[in-house]
Amino acid sequence: MRVPTYAATTTVISQIADLSSRQNELQDQVSSGQRVKLPGDDPAAVGRLLTLEAEKRRVGQFERNSDIALELTQATYSHLSAMKDLNVRAGELALLGTGTLGAEAAKAYAAEVDQLIEQAVRTGNGRLRDDYLFAGTAVKTEPIAVTRDASGKITASTYAGNTDKRAIALTEQSTLDVGSTGPTNTAIADFINSLVTLRDALTNGDRTALDTSIAGLEASEDVIVEAIGTTGAAEMRIEVGRKQLGTRSDEIERLVSAEADADLPSTIVKLSQATTAYEAALASASRILNMSILDYLR
Repeated sequence: MRVPTYAATTTVISQIADLSSRQNELQDQVSSGQRVKLPGDDPAAVGRLLTLEAEKRRVGQFERNSDIALELTQATYSHLSAMKDLNVRAGELALLGTGTLGAEAAKAYAAEVDQLIEQAVRTGNGRLRDDYLFAGTAVKTEPIAVTRDASGKITASTYAGNTDKRAIALTEQSTLDVGSTGPTNTAIADFINSLVTLRDALTNGDRTALDTSIAGLEASEDVIVEAIGTTGAAEMRIEVGRKQLGTRSDEIERLVSAEADADLPSTIVKLSQATTAYEAALASASRILNMSILDYLR
């Protein structure tokens, strides 16, 4: 008959259970690479991880906002540049119109201006992701409304959008107005009207109307060029902001990893030590639990 004491048995079993639990915990960290998987693993670290995860989600949203802002800005820049090219060509034709023109040449120039008008309307009604670029926040409203005569030629344009701008948050502290301004959008409609005046002046040989169209083209060009500069600066700001967000995101990932990831070399050493201790405890327990009553009587 073998009679180990109750206290010794309880102590040995408890120690073996603790060592087994520690061994399993370390084995799990080695296999998963994660030091913190449950709140009870390290409550303080879990609190810091939750804060970091919340910041990570905010940064992710700002990065998506920046992508949208960049798309809008680049599309706006592209369309404004195209509008400026139309303006430049119209200015060249207007300058030619100030010279002595034959009827055929004037007709040809007027026909080309008519095509510039159509192109300017298409550009002014340009879209991105089915939203109009130059409509302010009324992105579903076609911003450049035109009137046509019986032959289908455009005779006037009006701006049908609003003067509001789309503001996009790029960080917790900053937002950016993207797209064109109300004055720029209105200037596009004015530019088209100047083209109409130029076309009709060339057709009719009207020098006064020609001078009026030239003044209108120059005024529109000033607004468009300024808008291109503003849009380019906004694009640069967004690009810089995106890089900063990327750096911030990387830093958050590093902090999350430092809090949650296991230090594998150190953890493997601890696992080896725990395994050794567990095996030693088992051997010791085997000796203690197999002592007979005669061992106690000696």
